[in-house]
Amino acid sequence: MQEGNLHFNMPEGLTMKRNLETPEEINRVLYSYSSIHEGYRSLDEIGEEQAKEYWQQGFLAVENVLNAEEISGSIDALMDNIFAEHSNCKIQYTVPKETLKTNREKELAVRKVYDFVDHSEVLRAIAYHPDIVAFLEKLMGEKPKLIQDMALLKPPQGGGEKPWHQDMAYGVLTYDKPVVGVWIALDEAGVDNGCMQVIPRSHMDGGIPHYAVRDWQICDTNVPVERNVIVPLKPGGMLFFHGQLVHGTAYNFSDKKRRALQFHYAPESAERVSPKEYKRMYTNEMSGAEC
Repeated sequence: MQEGNLHFNMPEGLTMKRNLETPEEINRVLYSYSSIHEGYRSLDEIGEEQAKEYWQQGFLAVENVLNAEEISGSIDALMDNIFAEHSNCKIQYTVPKETLKTNREKELAVRKVYDFVDHSEVLRAIAYHPDIVAFLEKLMGEKPKLIQDMALLKPPQGGGEKPWHQDMAYGVLTYDKPVVGVWIALDEAGVDNGCMQVIPRSHMDGGIPHYAVRDWQICDTNVPVERNVIVPLKPGGMLFFHGQLVHGTAYNFSDKKRRALQFHYAPESAERVSPKEYKRMYTNEMSGAEC
């Protein structure tokens, strides 16, 4: 479904020419949720009906997938790379790295750690966790292949927003079969510190054009935020979500950290979409529209 076919009631405070100016305004207007999703207690509860629910709704939340040792080991591995003088992983900072003097300053300035599975045995074990891989194979009907690994950090007192988007609109994830994202909470993730927020069934609309605004994102006025559902998770809980599900995370104004791992998997037989097809699906090239 093209963006012009998305019909919804405009939320209070959002107009077609709206420029959201402050983080507080962005949170209030774009992330006021309609309901809270309660995940399953463990992967043991997941069967054919739950897999069917995933394809219908575009997501499935499951608690208690990682144990305490796996959670703490993952956090330690991330911090070791952030604090290291030289890390083999890639790290994205919100300010120039050379201005950061202490470990605390480094941690608070890191937005993303990525490309770590080949350099961290602990994090690689999570990416290929047998319970996760088995469930993905059940969803996909074939073996999954890991195509992206990252950790997303949203520090307290202002950790940044990730605007509403579809993951498959990012070129590296654009395949000819649906990609599955696995978002893993390492800290308790709630509405106050930037848990995942989703638009159920939005994956059924297919690829939606994205625009370079605050990020590579769906235009704010084209997101049916009145359908927004938040997905709080305890440490070790996971959100499995379709690569075309519309989702985002708000600013973290709390005093709590919100650290998460995120992996993307494609079916083993999936192939990358051509640049021409990507432009047709996820950019405004055909319409010339502006956000």
